[in-house]
Amino acid sequence: MTTKYIFFTGGVLSSVGKGLTAAAIGRLLKECGFRVGVQKLDPYLNVDPGTMSPYQHGEVFVLDDGSETDLDLGHYERFIDVRLSKVCNVTSGQVYAEVIERERRGDYLGGTIQVIPHITNEIKKRIMMVSKATDAEIVLVEIGGTVGDIESLPFLEAIRQMRNDIGRENTAYIHLTWLPYISATGELKTKPTQHSVRELRSIGIMTDMIVARSDHPVEESLREKIALFCDVDKKAVIPLVTSQVLYEVPLILEDAGVAGILMKRLNLEKRQEPNWCEWRWLVEEVRKPKPIVNIALVGKYVELHDAYISVREALKHAALHRGVEVNISWVHSTDLEKGLNLDILEGVDGIVVPGGFGSRGVEGKIMAANYARKNKVPYLGLCLGMQAMVIEFARAALGDEKANSSEFDHATSAPVIDLMPDQHNVTNMGGTMRLGLYPCQLQSGTIAAKAYGVNEVEERHRHRFEVNNSYRGILEEHGMVMSGISPDKRLVEIAEIKDHPYMLGTQFHPEFLSRLNRPHPLFTAFMEAVCERAGVSKEV
Repeated sequence: MTTKYIFFTGGVLSSVGKGLTAAAIGRLLKECGFRVGVQKLDPYLNVDPGTMSPYQHGEVFVLDDGSETDLDLGHYERFIDVRLSKVCNVTSGQVYAEVIERERRGDYLGGTIQVIPHITNEIKKRIMMVSKATDAEIVLVEIGGTVGDIESLPFLEAIRQMRNDIGRENTAYIHLTWLPYISATGELKTKPTQHSVRELRSIGIMTDMIVARSDHPVEESLREKIALFCDVDKKAVIPLVTSQVLYEVPLILEDAGVAGILMKRLNLEKRQEPNWCEWRWLVEEVRKPKPIVNIALVGKYVELHDAYISVREALKHAALHRGVEVNISWVHSTDLEKGLNLDILEGVDGIVVPGGFGSRGVEGKIMAANYARKNKVPYLGLCLGMQAMVIEFARAALGDEKANSSEFDHATSAPVIDLMPDQHNVTNMGGTMRLGLYPCQLQSGTIAAKAYGVNEVEERHRHRFEVNNSYRGILEEHGMVMSGISPDKRLVEIAEIKDHPYMLGTQFHPEFLSRLNRPHPLFTAFMEAVCERAGVSKEV
């Protein structure tokens, strides 16, 4: 069949759930029997978010092929249960860099290079690459930012042209807006939505569906008003009221008939009747009252929870699987260094230390690892969290408080964490780390091997530094177990502490591969240890 394209634009304001909505609709279409591909078009000039601060951009989500991408790709993968590739995240930086490189080579034969057609043609080319790379029959394309942003205009012009290039019957446009609530009058206002749609129409894009986000119920009269003033069929005005359960969104859209509207718009027939039994059951389980376990997430960027969104979701997946509800205490590692919030660690059933870069707050992460080791609190260290665990253990084993990572102390006398050999001559920071999917061989009899239940796994990486092999022997002598090793025996992928209920660190990021119906094995094993410490018995 001819590939169909659904474009998602945003209006009124950002961060109202455009990526989540696209992910949920992708799940709807997959349930109807179609192969679905998803792409995010980001208007910033960075080549990718790899060098951006989490405060600026939230989590950097890493794909199998090593691409550093927008966090919305995490939503896509978790909801649709697909494995995406580098063509699924495009930035203005990538587009302009490619066009300028071609111009320097003389590919344009002396022609004047312009936004239209050269930049828009490059954007369209990259949109079309998704179906080829993923064998998708329906491609969902989300344009970052909101209508009216100057930097988004080339992307909007490109998707406008797509309608003429491939035919109106092969394209659909969904516009997500926000309905502000005026507390003084107790009403929702549609005027910002009307202006947003008018702006979209002024550049030639006629929206086929409006998803109206709100914190309050949307009355029928408001839907009629939006339909009238925005020239959209009333059935295609979809209220999406904020849900306390993230994974309920596909069910809300399914009950609103979104899939049927899109099938009609794109001249498609469902290949199968959607089976939402498992998904509905999982959402119902999330809503049920359950025993609560308390986990401290000790990080450097905890002010912005989106910096650890995959970690948070992986914990929730594992908690749901175990029949408990997880209460996360967001602990800033720099506060621990100042002697603040130490009492929080005393009241938790488990500690998670996620990844990060730079020396700020690292000693606080090491303090968290020290507390977990000495007090037998279940601990899961992810990337830098593993390195903090190794540093803390080395200081005790070697009797040397100067043991450290050469990332944080270039002159340390005991660099138990050191730069990977192939990183010594790297000068560019972007896209040059050990990135993407790599194999890991598990050592039999270890916590990791028991959790996975297999001999070898593949996990996603994002790091420059590793456990220094010069110290592996002495660390093992004192009770550290290198339970996951690269096939060439060169890299420590997983480390554990003996005689501890669960103290394990991974050099990779297992959170990226966790799913609602398929929690990651290491998070599942961690949650089991947490529940045992909390005294929560497992239901038979």
